[in-house]
Amino acid sequence: GWANEGLGSSGKNRRVCHATARLEMGSLWEEFNRLGTEMIVTKAGRRMFPTFQVKLSGLDPLADYVLLMDFVPLDDKRYRYAFHSSSWLAAGRADPAAPGRIHFHPDSPAKGAQWMRQIVSFDKLKLTNNLLDDNGHIILNSMHRYQPRFHVVFVDPRRDSERFAHQNFKSFSFPETQFMAVTAYQNHRITQLKIASNPFAKGFRDGDPEP
Repeated sequence: GWANEGLGSSGKNRRVCHATARLEMGSLWEEFNRLGTEMIVTKAGRRMFPTFQVKLSGLDPLADYVLLMDFVPLDDKRYRYAFHSSSWLAAGRADPAAPGRIHFHPDSPAKGAQWMRQIVSFDKLKLTNNLLDDNGHIILNSMHRYQPRFHVVFVDPRRDSERFAHQNFKSFSFPETQFMAVTAYQNHRITQLKIASNPFAKGFRDGDPEP
């Protein structure tokens, strides 16, 4: 059926052009976004909280898809936190871009039916500031702002599939998931909200150091 496969109105393959992604925990992301979300980066790699999770629909149940994420700088600036005004201020030009990396969801590739059956969670993804990281973590510069991006890629079985690569994916960005990469939380209200809403931050609440 490839000869008359056709494209959707977006110029994308019909197996991706109807794909939709809904961000899970949207109200929590909004709450963080209002304060100015911060995500910790460490040498060993740190998981994101809130976790990036989406609910997918509009996929071909029988087709194979790969799901992946990348992170793009929001601007060309480096920032510092002004404690007296509780705000972020531009503090010069951005550091040289960290190596651009992609995080593949570990269940990839899988059928559209499987991806649509449950919430897709990127809970294995870790952020690092180690430029020499060899664990496949996402490398970010501390004190720089980032936008996570989510991509749905149709696994095209055609032999010359690379010719159609630009038609076979659809990308999603949720502005409320933007964040500042930090090595330690700067805004105390972010710290409080993370502790209050993250089940894994229990150690903080009990006055113990984080495990």
